[in-house]
Amino acid sequence: MISRRHWLGGASAGALALALPRPALAGAQVEEPLIDSVRTALSSAIHNQAPPVPEFASTEAHLAYLRWLGEMSERLKKKLPDWPTRQEFLQTAWYESKRAGLDVSLVLGLIQVESNFRKFAVSSVGARGYMQVMPFWTRAIGDGDASKLFHMQTNLRFGCVILRHYLDRERGDLFLTLGRYNGSRGRAPYPDAVFANQRTWNFNDRTAVA
Repeated sequence: MISRRHWLGGASAGALALALPRPALAGAQVEEPLIDSVRTALSSAIHNQAPPVPEFASTEAHLAYLRWLGEMSERLKKKLPDWPTRQEFLQTAWYESKRAGLDVSLVLGLIQVESNFRKFAVSSVGARGYMQVMPFWTRAIGDGDASKLFHMQTNLRFGCVILRHYLDRERGDLFLTLGRYNGSRGRAPYPDAVFANQRTWNFNDRTAVA
């Protein structure tokens, strides 16, 4: 079970301040040895430049995805005005979140906090792209070309795989996972900001319920 330890449904003043648009935060992840499955997932992202194509087990699952895509597209329009770019971003975020076993609303909330949906965001410590991935991750898999972290699918694959890696290390504790991702493990402002922004991207599929 994934736990939001210390998150009680409200956001502190500091968390709300972090939720507002601002310079890139820097996903100050710490370089560490990688297990083979993580290394393989990151390596495949480097070599695959095409956006992923979601597959669905049923027509209803496909329709549910299209409803999600339509609603998220409206919410994201001010940040990504170009429809093809917005569609590709949401399709990739959805695919990579599901692939990593993460809630897509959490991933979108993290992206809003980290880069405010700016593809070419660079932090003061060099973290790059939508999910503010540190360049050492490209060295860890033997490629070393940090410019690839500005590629949409590569950045989102790296970010989601790293987040899942940390979630496994923290045994499902989202509070500690997010702190580890940001380099502030055990401190509340960053996880609280992500949780606050996650609410913007929650999807209540009323059509499916009806």
